[in-house]
Amino acid sequence: MTISGTTVQAGVLSALERAASGESVSVHDAELLLQVRGDDLERLFDVASRLRDEGLERLGRPGVITFSKKVFLPITNLCRDRCHYCIFVDTPGKLAKKGKSLYMSPEQIVAVARQGAAMGCKEALFTLGDRPEERWDDARAWLDEHGYTSTLHYVQEMAALVLKETGLLPHMNPGVMSHDEMLALRPFAPSMGMMLETTSDRLWSEPGQVHFGSPDKDPRVRLKVLEDAGLAHIPLTTGILVGIGETVRDRAESLVAMRESHARHGHLQEIIVQNFRAKPATAAQNDVDLDAIEYAVTVAVARLVMGADARIQTPPNLSDDAALAMLVRAGIDDWGGVSPLTADHVNPERPWPNLDRLAEMTRSTGFELRERLTVHAGYIRDSATWIDAAVMPQVTALLDPVTLLANEDARAAGSNPAAPTFIRLSTKTAAATGLRELIARAEQSPASLADEDYAALLGATGDDLDALATLASDVRRYTVGEAVSIVANRNLDSTTLGRGITLDDVASIADDAWELGATELCIQGTVSGDLPSGSYFDLAARVRAAQPGLHLHAFRPADLVDGILRTGLTDVQFLTQLRAAGVDTIPGTGIKLLDERRRRAVAPDDLPVDRWIEIVRAAHGVGLRSTAVMVYGLGESAADRVAHLRALRVIQDDTGGFTELVPMPAIGHRMPPHEHRAVHAVIRLMLQGSIDHLQVPWTRLDPELLIPLLQGGADDLGGILLDGRVLPQHGAEFGRELGIARARTLTQAISRPLRQRTTTYGEPPEERKQALERKPIPE
Repeated sequence: MTISGTTVQAGVLSALERAASGESVSVHDAELLLQVRGDDLERLFDVASRLRDEGLERLGRPGVITFSKKVFLPITNLCRDRCHYCIFVDTPGKLAKKGKSLYMSPEQIVAVARQGAAMGCKEALFTLGDRPEERWDDARAWLDEHGYTSTLHYVQEMAALVLKETGLLPHMNPGVMSHDEMLALRPFAPSMGMMLETTSDRLWSEPGQVHFGSPDKDPRVRLKVLEDAGLAHIPLTTGILVGIGETVRDRAESLVAMRESHARHGHLQEIIVQNFRAKPATAAQNDVDLDAIEYAVTVAVARLVMGADARIQTPPNLSDDAALAMLVRAGIDDWGGVSPLTADHVNPERPWPNLDRLAEMTRSTGFELRERLTVHAGYIRDSATWIDAAVMPQVTALLDPVTLLANEDARAAGSNPAAPTFIRLSTKTAAATGLRELIARAEQSPASLADEDYAALLGATGDDLDALATLASDVRRYTVGEAVSIVANRNLDSTTLGRGITLDDVASIADDAWELGATELCIQGTVSGDLPSGSYFDLAARVRAAQPGLHLHAFRPADLVDGILRTGLTDVQFLTQLRAAGVDTIPGTGIKLLDERRRRAVAPDDLPVDRWIEIVRAAHGVGLRSTAVMVYGLGESAADRVAHLRALRVIQDDTGGFTELVPMPAIGHRMPPHEHRAVHAVIRLMLQGSIDHLQVPWTRLDPELLIPLLQGGADDLGGILLDGRVLPQHGAEFGRELGIARARTLTQAISRPLRQRTTTYGEPPEERKQALERKPIPE
């Protein structure tokens, strides 16, 4: 392999030539290459990507980038270290204030793992702080009370439990471990991980630096872990964290140190290059995030240092699509673990990309996305050396024997997937046993409760309700994570089209919303019958022409039926044309409960239930996702509410089209606070693994209820509802604007991060966030 170019600096050219020919890259060469910019950048990427391609060819998977489908198990947020950029770690006092337990319980661990297995996950990532019992008496007391000698002892027992009950393959990431501790965990985990982060002693030893006061971040300690893992024949994931104050020389030395350890033992199954992202409420909160080009250059140099046969990984949720494409160009071949169920608890403000979207983005770079197991193919090929015989049968059960990647059709299965064996509960009825036993059963497996059980839980009050809300909060925490999300949107009432606003006004409203930082324009309402039959298409097209980047969330099922009748098109034809005109998603409103008898009694002007379901299913079928709603407080029974939720879950299981559920109290009907809390808690439990996001409809609730509902299962605040400057009175909820600063104050009160989201719960571009922050919003 050769390179060409006459304008490249002599030292860079020489270093690139050596790397391209397979020679070892020195610390000096790596330091030089890490500073490449401008015209030399493409030459660096060329060498890195060609090395990667050569390695994939030798491996037998040319053109393939891999990932592992996982569940993330944050066993404890306690740690003895004090890293200045970390938001994962907490203190016992703060955990108690938030109503969080010191450790995940066995029931919680298995419930999350079992749900992940049902969704096709094959990896259980165990993540936790280092040896918290050596700093916190509360942690020591918890371990003593439950019969464990240490946190690592608890992790070992839980890994064995997850393996037995669910068949998921544990990937152990408990921080610094000794050689003997790794050997003790080896029969329960085919792979382990610990980020080297950096070999910079300065960042650990100097006061004020990010690792000062963290005994486990001593580079000598972490390098010994790498050595001990090699001696124990453990496939190890490691890597560097870039942008935490290290120098370019530090990065070069860290990369070469990993290569030298791997040269001695052959055990580093993947090298993660992770970019620093500043977190609120940390000492490093005001530090600048790593520049995308600097990040990509580091990835490319990691490829050159580690060589063609290394697996180089970058987390796909910490960069936007353009940066991800550049990382592929820089030589990565793996996206790491991605979860369809659980949040990234270390980076709660950065959601995992949808797997279909990640596959599409990967295809756009010329590669195919394939699922792998937590242990990489080369170590499976030589399993006698690298994988303990006790865990190998579970590896084999999930393996494609030809590619040694994951068998994507396989499902992890434990010895008893229907119910855990470690808790014995009576099967008596709710009336006989009381609500606490139902709550205990729900903790093990929310899906195991019958509809009548959930109806009983809707009547919870007092201590029972507190226990129910705590469980719902735990389920939310261990799946969608800690972040509270909100979308920057503006409303437009389309009934005023032709009766107060024109299509030109609509374009101006879209322009204004965009300038103010909105990512979504929500349009609802049946357009006047005096307007042409294609008015819905015209309205959508005008918004799209004015602001192509603005997400159009438009037209309720009732509005869609009106358009269908007026145009004479079929459901699918109308919805397909509407999508082509510019509609991205639809509001799933205009229904109270999915019960025709109740509809006729309380909302006869609403669409018939069957027709609403037809429209929603058809919309999902043409790629238009929607919200879902439940209106409660109109005299319906608890059984009616549960039946509605069950019907929504059936639709979701078939289509996957609902983005969130919005439980809306009926207008003008006062209900006691406990009723709202029970509704939100039951929704979280009933829809676990189906509709991920549960919204607090802040416009319909007393302000003092918002925090209890966020603490009882909800994770979303809906929309900001910008009034805007152009015809603000034409918004459906004019005057109800929620400022981003007020929302942040609300979430800070419960120590949870606020995350601005897109309509479909993705990450908005940074410039959109900044535009919103600049807007002066009345509080």
